[in-house]
Amino acid sequence: MVLVLFLVRTTFRAIFVCTEIGGRAEYIFRVFRFVVIRDYAGEIPGIMIMKSFIVIAVFFCAAASASEDYCYKDVVEACKTTSKKYTTGLNCTAKYGAIDAVQADLQKYANLHLVRSFEYLLMSTHFANYEKNRPGFEKLFRGLSDDKWSHGIEVIKYIAKRGGEMNFNVVGDDLLQEAEEDRSFELYELSAIARALDNEKRFALEAHHIHSEATRKSKSFHDPEISDYLEKEHVHKDRDLVRKLAGYTTDLSALLNGPDSSLSLFLFDDYLQKQ
Repeated sequence: MVLVLFLVRTTFRAIFVCTEIGGRAEYIFRVFRFVVIRDYAGEIPGIMIMKSFIVIAVFFCAAASASEDYCYKDVVEACKTTSKKYTTGLNCTAKYGAIDAVQADLQKYANLHLVRSFEYLLMSTHFANYEKNRPGFEKLFRGLSDDKWSHGIEVIKYIAKRGGEMNFNVVGDDLLQEAEEDRSFELYELSAIARALDNEKRFALEAHHIHSEATRKSKSFHDPEISDYLEKEHVHKDRDLVRKLAGYTTDLSALLNGPDSSLSLFLFDDYLQKQ
């Protein structure tokens, strides 16, 4: 009788360790031992022992499965069959929080960076030709182009890191509806900086919009990680760049209204070249 109880105790511990509720094994063993003792006294038929064992084991195995997350459940279900088709729909992604709600906005944000990067590059080459010959303005817009490109790539990487995917066809309606004059990039110096200032304000407002969606008024979701990413990687940098371009616009406007605007423009271009 002692040997039987020892074997049963060992069996219970093995079962419940596998189901990650091993702390309950001792309790179930005591219940089972009580049943065995009663059977030994002839009060319960032997077959009732086996039925009790099966019912109790199945109950706690089911309780253990219910406590797992979706990914684990999907994997367990997939492992029950040898068919590969059951392993393609596993809910084992990096998505959580509000990423699904703001993914389209992040895609538009990334695409806007890439579009502006090419526009700044066109403006840079315009100032680099032999007629304009403004190396300082060329450097300014080449730097803006490089920054927008790298920031756009980083946004795409962030989308992927949060379990999303990039869609290069998602573009904001306001970008598609820009007036024809806004598609011209052969601008005068002051107009070019003013265009860049408007663009950077747009980037700042887009970041604010996504931030508000992630920290939404709705109680259905809240994602401080997205908010933190936007603040550290975009919002503060946008603030500094808007301030710099606003200063350039103000200074250049005052210089061009002076007595010798050509010399002032040359000196301002030389200043930009040294930045």
